[in-house]
Amino acid sequence: MTISRPDIPRHHADRFDACQTAIEDELIELVGRAHDRGWHTDEVLGAIMAVADNLALARREDLAIAIEMRVRQMIKNREA
Repeated sequence: MTISRPDIPRHHADRFDACQTAIEDELIELVGRAHDRGWHTDEVLGAIMAVADNLALARREDLAIAIEMRVRQMIKNREA
C-alpha cells in the first residue's frame, strides 16, 4: 500500500480529513501486523498515540530552540 499525495491546498478546510484518509489503511495494517506478532490491539493503539505525542513534542521543542537561537542572534546583532 502507498500513501496518496495531497490533492488539496495546505490550508484547505478538508486537508486534515484527507490526511487521515490517506494514512488510515497503512495504520490499520500496522496495527494488524503488531497484533499478529502478539501485541494486544489496545497496547498498539496506546503506543501509536504515545509515539505521535512524542513526535509532536519533539517538533515543538525543535521550534522553540530555533526561536531561541533566532532571538539570541537578533540581540547579538542589536548589541553590535
